[in-house]
Amino acid sequence: MLNKGLRDEESIRIDNVLKTLHSLVFVPENAFDVHQIEEALKGFGLNVESLNAIAPNNLIVLLERLHLDWNQKEQFADFLVAFSKQNPFDFREKAIAVYNYIQSESKTFSFGIFNKIAANS
Repeated sequence: MLNKGLRDEESIRIDNVLKTLHSLVFVPENAFDVHQIEEALKGFGLNVESLNAIAPNNLIVLLERLHLDWNQKEQFADFLVAFSKQNPFDFREKAIAVYNYIQSESKTFSFGIFNKIAANS
């Protein structure tokens, strides 16, 4: 278990990686740079190919191992959905798995996440 100081540093690092990923996919159509996304994904020990190859359940295990909180997991799933819109890989199944995991394991029902699941199913 991480102590509070390390947990805070890890959370800040995760937030920075997520902000970078979101800034790279929420740009005008066809303008994002896959190489920059690859660099940002390295913060999670991933790249586009490994993200494509990983099973949804294994992705959830990885996100748990990286200590992403519920909000960070949701942001990562949001990134997967946005990235899927403009690239040859479709990560929506993985995003839905993460959303479902959040809904079931956080013990809190979220209409926002429910709507994201419905919109991507």
